[in-house]
Amino acid sequence: MRLSMRRLSLSGVLLTSGLTGLALFMLIPIVYIFNHAFKPLDEMFLFPPRILVQEPTTVNFEKLFFATSGDVVPFTRYLFNSIMIAAVTILCVITVSSMAGYAIAKLRFGLKGLIMSLIYVSLMFAAETVSIPRYLIISGLGINDTYFAHILPFLASPVAVFLMMAFIGQIPNDLIEAAKLDGASEAAVFNRIVMPLAAPAIATIAILTFQSVWGDVEASTLYVQDEALKNIAYYVQTLVSGAQNNVAGQGMMAAASLLMFLPNLLIFLIFQKRVMQTMLHSGVK
Repeated sequence: MRLSMRRLSLSGVLLTSGLTGLALFMLIPIVYIFNHAFKPLDEMFLFPPRILVQEPTTVNFEKLFFATSGDVVPFTRYLFNSIMIAAVTILCVITVSSMAGYAIAKLRFGLKGLIMSLIYVSLMFAAETVSIPRYLIISGLGINDTYFAHILPFLASPVAVFLMMAFIGQIPNDLIEAAKLDGASEAAVFNRIVMPLAAPAIATIAILTFQSVWGDVEASTLYVQDEALKNIAYYVQTLVSGAQNNVAGQGMMAAASLLMFLPNLLIFLIFQKRVMQTMLHSGVK
């Protein structure tokens, strides 16, 4: 360590110090979210506001978890729905996007150029612009009030297909051709060669999909009327919207914010190395 410090020039020391300070500054919102969720009500309204909690308490989480204890649907049902929907959706999106990406990147077939153009165009669409067609499709399929209504809108993910297409395109064709010459079928090449090499892109897609699904309230608002099939994001939104003008509800809002933020942070920290590999191989920096 001492030897490394000696080799740093003055500009290197200043740059390292500046970046370290910037990193610490960017950590402040995360530290604030964690501490704010454990603040008692009197600490939340102190002026000037404090980042660190002085007397931590779990009463905010107790109020949040037991807010529906008298209702038909408990909090744990919303949590189970979100975890189950997120797990199935991630698995389905990875399967669909990896197969589509492999076909576009490595196989030859008609209308390939048209399909690639449609994927590029779909990357520019905002999600809100397709809400009405999406509702008509789900209603036409008759899957309202089912878990599949939560999953279907995420299956056709142009971002996931684009990432897989770009990442798989970096795999040498000679490697695939050598496997085929050894007798490997198309399915064997896909499962035993392409998928293991595309693990960083798969991890990135899993993170992006989880973030979208975990915070999604559109399906629970528009496609699902059965309260027992709605997710935790919808529950938190209704809880927060009812408490946002209520001083006593600020604690529940802080706890709910941490609950929605924490899974995204943990998943990103676990797979961050894979994400950087995907960005470098896909040329997206």
